[in-house]
Amino acid sequence: MNWFTAMNFRLICLLLAYFVILAPAMYFDLGEQEEKCIIEEIPEDTLVTGFFLVEYWDENKKANTPHLGLTVSVRDPKHLVILLKRFGRHGKFTFTSHASGQHFLCVKSNSTRFSVFAGDSLKVHLDVQMGEHTTDPSAAKAKDTMKAMEYNLQHLIDQIRYISRQQDFQREREETFRQMSEETNGNFLWWSIIQTSILLSVGFWQMKSLKDFLIEKKLV
Repeated sequence: MNWFTAMNFRLICLLLAYFVILAPAMYFDLGEQEEKCIIEEIPEDTLVTGFFLVEYWDENKKANTPHLGLTVSVRDPKHLVILLKRFGRHGKFTFTSHASGQHFLCVKSNSTRFSVFAGDSLKVHLDVQMGEHTTDPSAAKAKDTMKAMEYNLQHLIDQIRYISRQQDFQREREETFRQMSEETNGNFLWWSIIQTSILLSVGFWQMKSLKDFLIEKKLV
């Protein structure tokens, strides 16, 4: 900490958060008319960008893939469809979340040739990014240093906004979890009181019944 100012320390934290956001891409297999979904926790008003590529698992067939394609659908936490589109074997899709919570991103093969699936399965590469991750291509080619810095600064501002929304979303989840915990603890307390009351009532009733029995038999 002796070598860094407070500003440098904040910048390092921001960069660490930035790299955490850029999660690596995934891939999975997909069969005929099979739909697979992933669930993403997305804050409200967040731009989501997805890139995908469909190919055969068999290396010998990867050169012949013009007929392959995917249908991409996205549902919000209320299961309302916010995106439904057909693509070719590779493409890009974007959508903006309108509510915080779990979003369901589903893909399904829309191949135009059924013989593709004669014992074969497809390999789907999927990369989902949240927030303004893509820097303007012209920035990379810009010879003017000030222009490149301007694009990079705007890109950093977008990341800060996304991190702020993500923090707000996490605070909402923590508040929801806290309320659920308090409700559960309250219910558990009342249930304990009810159980104790029942046990005491049964105990008093048994003692009274035993006393009445002994008196009736003139044993006391």
